[in-house]
Amino acid sequence: MSKFTWFILAIVVLVAGIIVYNKILNPKEEAAPMMKGGSPKAMSVTGYVVKRQNLENGITASGTLLANEAVELHPEVSGKITQLNLNEGTAVSKGTLLVKLFDADLQAQLKKLQLQHDAADKTEKRLKQLLAINGIGQQEYDNAVTQLNNIDADIDLTHAQISKTEIRAPFNGVVGLKNVSNGAYVSSATTIASLQQIEQLKIDFTVPEKYFSSLNKNDVLKFSVDGSTEIFHGKVFAIEPQIDEATRTIKVRALVQNARAKLLPGAFAKIDLGLKNIEGALMVPTQCIIPDARNKKLIVVTNGKAEFRKVETGLRNESSIQIIKGVEAGDTIVATALMYVKPDMDLKVVKVIE
Repeated sequence: MSKFTWFILAIVVLVAGIIVYNKILNPKEEAAPMMKGGSPKAMSVTGYVVKRQNLENGITASGTLLANEAVELHPEVSGKITQLNLNEGTAVSKGTLLVKLFDADLQAQLKKLQLQHDAADKTEKRLKQLLAINGIGQQEYDNAVTQLNNIDADIDLTHAQISKTEIRAPFNGVVGLKNVSNGAYVSSATTIASLQQIEQLKIDFTVPEKYFSSLNKNDVLKFSVDGSTEIFHGKVFAIEPQIDEATRTIKVRALVQNARAKLLPGAFAKIDLGLKNIEGALMVPTQCIIPDARNKKLIVVTNGKAEFRKVETGLRNESSIQIIKGVEAGDTIVATALMYVKPDMDLKVVKVIE
């Protein structure tokens, strides 16, 4: 064999010796990832200790402003308008005559009945005197009384028919735009105008059903409307006593003072409702929650191992979420590397976040 061949053979033997040394004679480096006793090395994670704290409770919602009272003005009977006392956009008081329909025929009938009433009343009084001295029988007097009562009933009926030719303001409010003119013939289907009470407004909005126990009458809310930078205030006065099955929400109604008429019915409102704070709520960072198709889970460090627990969540704020069921105060949960942790994996908490 040539010297070159021997040289190559010597290099091969040297490399093989190094490999054998590392694999057999120096096994310590291969066992570096193993802990004493042959178990896998614990995974280093950052933990969070669950603790109780006060939770500022509040709701952000969208709502609609409504008139405190609102009505469309329709006549009860058909007829020609003889008076139209509608000044558009002006305030009127309850009971003010707004519209009057033709009623000359009813007035004539009423006058006739009043004359009949006077005559029947005189007859009843005269017969009563005669009955007292047995000048007539009881039957004749009873007929006179019946006649008088019938005329009184006809007068009441005529008054009721006349009242149907009048439209009076049912409450204090502001008259809207009129749709008819004086002299027009209208029916019960005709909308003459609208009447809105806007010194007070109502605001309707919905909240998720989970907030039901936190809602109370007289809760104060703040809201804003488009086109204005002013913050307005209202007070809850009614809560719908049932949950909407389709949306799983509760309807809430608040009252808003609007003496300066800065707000109008129909406006869209952005609402901020502050609720009663929850004391001693269990709060954890939102990123610690592991959601799946059916449940939400937290990884709890129990005796150095990973325990996956199902939890029930409640309210949340910008960075944390309330835990209603599943963990207790003092439990340490995993806050980092959630995707790499497996059930029963050995864990080492190297850092605890506040």
